[in-house]
Order: sequence, then C-alpha cells, then structure tokens
Amino acid sequence: MSIDKETIKHVAHLARIELQANELEKLSGELDEILGFIDKLKDLDVEDVKPASYILPLSNVLREDEPQVSLSPQKALENAPSKKGNFFSVPKIIE
Repeated sequence: MSIDKETIKHVAHLARIELQANELEKLSGELDEILGFIDKLKDLDVEDVKPASYILPLSNVLREDEPQVSLSPQKALENAPSKKGNFFSVPKIIE
C-alpha cells in the first residue's frame, strides 16, 4: 500500500501541522515503510492465536485494604507553608 503526498498534506492540514517540501518527502517515505510493514503482518496466519492484551500473564500485587489511623490535622499541617486553622491556605485563583 502506498500513500500519496496529497493525503499527507490533507492529514497535516487536519492536524494543524505545517510541513516543508523536504519534510513531506521524508514523511512520505516513512509512512510507506510503516504501511509496508503492516501489509506484511496481514500475511501472518493468526487463526489459532487467542486475542490478548498482554503477552505475559500479569496480576496486580495489592495490599489488603485495612482501616488505619489517619493523620491528625496538626500532623498533616506540620510542614505546610501556609495554614489557616485546620486547613491548608492557598492563594485565591478564581476572581
């Protein structure tokens, strides 16, 4: 499969990318290589291959979710650069 320069220009326009003539030539060659590789993949026999999202079997290693004592407000605010009562104080960002 081959991709023409007009298609590349159209996609670049949609993506709001400005391409110079030399970049267009380079990109055209690179996309042709990629599409050629994809065409090779079409020739593979995948009839007996099961769909999978990962090659290796994976499992999450998670700790048990157990309730614990949380920080006191004083301990949580110990290193706060600015605080107001039991809360963090931050600059106002909404006018």
